[in-house]
Amino acid sequence: LMAKVRGQFEKFEGEIVTGEDVLDTRATVTVDLTSINTGNQDRDNDLRSASYLEVDKYPTVTYRSTGLKPDGDAYVADGELTIRETTHPLQLRVEFHGIVSPDPWGGTRAGLSATGEINRKDFGVSFDIPLDGGGLVVGEKIQLHLEIEAVLQQ
Repeated sequence: LMAKVRGQFEKFEGEIVTGEDVLDTRATVTVDLTSINTGNQDRDNDLRSASYLEVDKYPTVTYRSTGLKPDGDAYVADGELTIRETTHPLQLRVEFHGIVSPDPWGGTRAGLSATGEINRKDFGVSFDIPLDGGGLVVGEKIQLHLEIEAVLQQ
Protein backbone atom coordinates (compact mmCIF):
# COMPACT_ATOMS: atom_id res chain seq x y z
CA LEU A 1 0.00 0.00 0.00
CA MET A 2 1.36 3.38 -0.99
CA ALA A 3 0.57 6.63 0.78
CA LYS A 4 -1.10 9.45 -1.05
CA VAL A 5 1.14 12.40 -1.77
CA ARG A 6 -0.45 15.80 -1.35
CA GLY A 7 0.78 18.82 -3.19
CA GLN A 8 -0.34 22.29 -4.01
CA PHE A 9 0.13 24.90 -6.67
CA GLU A 10 1.35 28.13 -5.14
CA LYS A 11 0.70 30.42 -8.15
CA PHE A 12 -2.73 30.70 -9.75
CA GLU A 13 -5.34 33.26 -10.68
CA GLY A 14 -9.04 33.08 -11.21
CA GLU A 15 -12.23 35.00 -11.65
CA ILE A 16 -15.76 34.26 -10.49
CA VAL A 17 -18.55 36.16 -12.21
CA THR A 18 -21.91 36.09 -10.45
CA GLY A 19 -25.37 36.84 -11.79
CA GLU A 20 -28.70 37.71 -10.23
CA ASP A 21 -29.33 33.96 -9.96
CA VAL A 22 -26.53 32.01 -8.23
CA LEU A 23 -26.88 29.33 -10.93
CA ASP A 24 -25.63 31.88 -13.50
CA THR A 25 -22.24 32.00 -11.72
CA ARG A 26 -19.23 31.18 -13.89
CA ALA A 27 -15.55 30.80 -13.04
CA THR A 28 -12.23 30.62 -14.83
CA VAL A 29 -8.93 29.55 -13.29
CA THR A 30 -5.36 29.41 -14.58
CA VAL A 31 -2.74 27.48 -12.61
CA ASP A 32 1.02 28.01 -13.01
CA LEU A 33 2.38 24.45 -13.12
CA THR A 34 5.91 25.58 -12.31
CA SER A 35 4.64 26.37 -8.80
CA ILE A 36 3.91 22.75 -7.82
CA ASN A 37 5.00 21.95 -4.27
CA THR A 38 4.72 18.45 -2.81
CA GLY A 39 7.33 19.08 -0.12
CA ASN A 40 10.01 17.17 -2.06
CA GLN A 41 12.13 19.10 -4.58
CA ASP A 42 13.20 16.00 -6.56
CA ARG A 43 9.58 14.83 -6.90
CA ASP A 44 8.45 18.35 -7.89
CA ASN A 45 11.16 18.53 -10.58
CA ASP A 46 10.12 15.08 -11.86
CA LEU A 47 6.47 16.17 -12.06
CA ARG A 48 7.51 19.31 -14.00
CA SER A 49 9.53 17.19 -16.48
CA ALA A 50 8.46 15.91 -19.90
CA SER A 51 7.54 12.59 -18.25
CA TYR A 52 4.55 14.19 -16.53
CA LEU A 53 3.41 17.83 -16.81
CA GLU A 54 6.07 19.03 -19.30
CA VAL A 55 5.90 22.59 -17.93
CA ASP A 56 8.51 23.94 -20.37
CA LYS A 57 6.01 23.34 -23.18
CA TYR A 58 2.70 23.55 -21.23
CA PRO A 59 3.22 25.99 -18.32
CA THR A 60 -0.41 26.29 -17.25
CA VAL A 61 -3.61 24.36 -16.62
CA THR A 62 -6.95 26.06 -17.18
CA TYR A 63 -10.49 25.42 -15.98
CA ARG A 64 -13.61 27.11 -17.27
CA SER A 65 -17.00 26.44 -15.74
CA THR A 66 -19.92 26.06 -18.12
CA GLY A 67 -22.83 25.56 -15.73
CA LEU A 68 -23.88 25.29 -12.11
CA LYS A 69 -26.67 23.21 -10.60
CA PRO A 70 -27.84 22.51 -7.06
CA ASP A 71 -26.81 19.23 -5.41
CA GLY A 72 -28.38 18.92 -1.96
CA ASP A 73 -26.78 21.56 0.25
CA ALA A 74 -23.98 22.11 -2.31
CA TYR A 75 -23.64 22.62 -6.06
CA VAL A 76 -22.12 20.83 -9.03
CA ALA A 77 -20.08 22.94 -11.43
CA ASP A 78 -19.78 21.58 -14.94
CA GLY A 79 -16.70 22.74 -16.77
CA GLU A 80 -13.74 22.06 -19.00
CA LEU A 81 -10.22 21.32 -17.77
CA THR A 82 -7.28 21.77 -20.14
CA ILE A 83 -3.93 20.09 -19.42
CA ARG A 84 -1.20 19.80 -22.08
CA GLU A 85 -3.57 21.25 -24.73
CA THR A 86 -6.07 18.44 -24.07
CA THR A 87 -9.52 19.45 -22.83
CA HIS A 88 -12.01 17.19 -21.05
CA PRO A 89 -15.18 17.82 -19.08
CA LEU A 90 -14.74 18.13 -15.33
CA GLN A 91 -17.45 18.27 -12.69
CA LEU A 92 -16.57 19.83 -9.37
CA ARG A 93 -18.68 19.53 -6.22
CA VAL A 94 -18.81 23.02 -4.74
CA GLU A 95 -19.63 23.92 -1.12
CA PHE A 96 -20.39 27.57 -0.39
CA HIS A 97 -19.19 28.71 3.05
CA GLY A 98 -20.69 32.20 3.07
CA ILE A 99 -19.84 35.86 2.62
CA VAL A 100 -18.11 38.23 5.03
CA SER A 101 -18.70 41.95 4.58
CA PRO A 102 -16.88 43.92 5.58
CA ASP A 103 -13.80 41.77 5.92
CA PRO A 104 -10.82 43.09 7.96
CA TRP A 105 -9.74 45.21 4.95
CA GLY A 106 -13.20 46.71 4.30
CA GLY A 107 -14.04 44.48 1.34
CA THR A 108 -16.49 41.69 0.64
CA ARG A 109 -15.11 38.15 0.71
CA ALA A 110 -16.69 34.77 -0.12
CA GLY A 111 -15.41 31.31 0.81
CA LEU A 112 -15.98 28.02 -0.95
CA SER A 113 -14.49 24.59 -1.44
CA ALA A 114 -14.53 22.39 -4.53
CA THR A 115 -13.57 18.77 -5.08
CA GLY A 116 -13.23 16.56 -8.12
CA GLU A 117 -11.20 13.78 -9.67
CA ILE A 118 -9.42 13.30 -12.98
CA ASN A 119 -7.52 10.51 -14.67
CA ARG A 120 -4.10 11.89 -15.67
CA LYS A 121 -3.96 9.57 -18.70
CA ASP A 122 -7.01 11.33 -20.20
CA PHE A 123 -4.75 14.37 -20.58
CA GLY A 124 -1.77 12.59 -22.12
CA VAL A 125 0.15 12.25 -18.85
CA SER A 126 0.81 8.56 -19.37
CA PHE A 127 4.38 7.92 -18.15
CA ASP A 128 4.40 5.02 -15.69
CA ILE A 129 7.02 3.58 -13.36
CA PRO A 130 5.80 0.23 -12.00
CA LEU A 131 6.45 -0.74 -8.40
CA ASP A 132 7.94 -4.15 -7.56
CA GLY A 133 4.87 -5.22 -5.58
CA GLY A 134 2.39 -3.91 -8.16
CA GLY A 135 0.93 -0.49 -8.75
CA LEU A 136 2.54 2.66 -10.08
CA VAL A 137 4.77 5.37 -8.61
CA VAL A 138 2.15 7.94 -9.71
CA GLY A 139 -1.46 6.72 -9.68
CA GLU A 140 -3.80 7.34 -12.59
CA LYS A 141 -6.50 9.04 -10.52
CA ILE A 142 -5.74 12.51 -9.21
CA GLN A 143 -8.00 13.99 -6.54
CA LEU A 144 -8.55 17.74 -6.67
CA HIS A 145 -9.27 19.80 -3.54
CA LEU A 146 -9.70 23.54 -3.91
CA GLU A 147 -10.07 25.99 -1.04
CA ILE A 148 -11.14 29.31 -2.48
CA GLU A 149 -11.42 32.77 -0.99
CA ALA A 150 -12.77 35.32 -3.46
CA VAL A 151 -12.75 39.10 -3.00
CA LEU A 152 -15.43 41.24 -4.65
CA GLN A 153 -14.03 43.61 -7.26
CA GLN A 154 -16.01 46.81 -7.77
